[in-house]
Amino acid sequence: MDRVLDLIRKEEKRQKETLMLIPSENYSSKAVRAAVGSVLSHKYSEGYPKKRYYQGNKIVDEIEQIGINRAKKLFGVPHANVQPYSGSPANAAVLFALVSPGEPIMGMQLAAGGHLTHGQPNITFSGKYFKSVQFGVDEKGLIDYDEVGKLAKKEKPRLLIIGPTAYPLKFDWKRFDEIADSVGAWLVADIAHVAGLIIAGVYPSPAKFAHVITTTTHKTLRGPRGAIIMVTKKGLSRDSDLAVKIDRAVFPGLQGGPHDNQTAGIAIALDEASTPGFKKYGRQIIKNARFLSKELIQGGLRLVGGVTETHLMLIDLRSKKLAGNVVAEALEVAGIVVNRNSVPNDTMPPFYPSGIRLGSPAVTTRGMKEFEMKKIAGWILEIINYVKNYKLPKDPKRRISFMKEYKQKIGGDKFLINIAKKVKELCKEFPVS
Repeated sequence: MDRVLDLIRKEEKRQKETLMLIPSENYSSKAVRAAVGSVLSHKYSEGYPKKRYYQGNKIVDEIEQIGINRAKKLFGVPHANVQPYSGSPANAAVLFALVSPGEPIMGMQLAAGGHLTHGQPNITFSGKYFKSVQFGVDEKGLIDYDEVGKLAKKEKPRLLIIGPTAYPLKFDWKRFDEIADSVGAWLVADIAHVAGLIIAGVYPSPAKFAHVITTTTHKTLRGPRGAIIMVTKKGLSRDSDLAVKIDRAVFPGLQGGPHDNQTAGIAIALDEASTPGFKKYGRQIIKNARFLSKELIQGGLRLVGGVTETHLMLIDLRSKKLAGNVVAEALEVAGIVVNRNSVPNDTMPPFYPSGIRLGSPAVTTRGMKEFEMKKIAGWILEIINYVKNYKLPKDPKRRISFMKEYKQKIGGDKFLINIAKKVKELCKEFPVS
């Protein structure tokens, strides 16, 4: 057996036996996985439906057009491009289509809940090729829209790119629209995390307010790793050539041939998302996240923004004097998988942040509900209390060796392994399809 195939089987086993709480991860259906692993990966299809640079694309044209039509219908937009390889390339295509290098763009700080591609200074293309202006949140972890408006009027960005990556409350798209309009800026809504929630009707849609919408197709949408760029009616009313500019920025601007297997997976996922069952699923994601967040708060944890309104929550561990790494590593030993994450006004570097991020999409996909969220919250609280004496050294030079020793020590910890056994039993009750 090939070593890689053996590792894939091990990863499948890991996913079945642990709780996937990273909010950007989810389980796709068998149909989506079949499409991604299909013979479509053999084909080259540079161009767009009926405008290809390669022969033999009659079937691929039909698949891609189905995906486009389904995206337009579900999100209520006049134009969709389903070719972007992932979310970051999708955002890159939009930025390069609408803003010239060196011009100002505006986005939400990474530590406040934004994304790297929303203008994170110095380390990403969005912060290097454009003049980045970023806004944060107040002491409660909330967006102050008045302050955002003042900043926009001062800096006059050409484009606002806004999306919740670690922000647990609903966005007021209308306010962002008003801010963008006040300075003549493009408004790009990055709904990567909440696309499935929007389709389910449990999160507000930006379709009436933004000029362009970008989204990944996994996360709450439960599709393959991919992305969609959509142009709204408002966008076309401002620039009738906007759709053409976006398409040209994707191909040939940034990409070559699309991944046709990925396109097929997106089309299937969009069909699955159009069902009444998906709406019910979206409502349960919110119920589970809200219940889980309340349990964690009652257990003495501080959540940024308070009780969540979405699928995710951000736990601020500073009151516990713990690092996100310390807690995340212990949780993983116990079979609970989250990710370390910066919190607003975090004084620690991103690799050793003061928080952890978790969410409910994947466990909801397994069929878990409030009763199971109570169990999960209890385990998380037990583990945080258990590792409270493991303090990350203040000296940056000692952190690497500390984390290495810590991981070795907890790797065989009986308390954590005992919880892992309980997690495994819970997972057996809710198998991955």
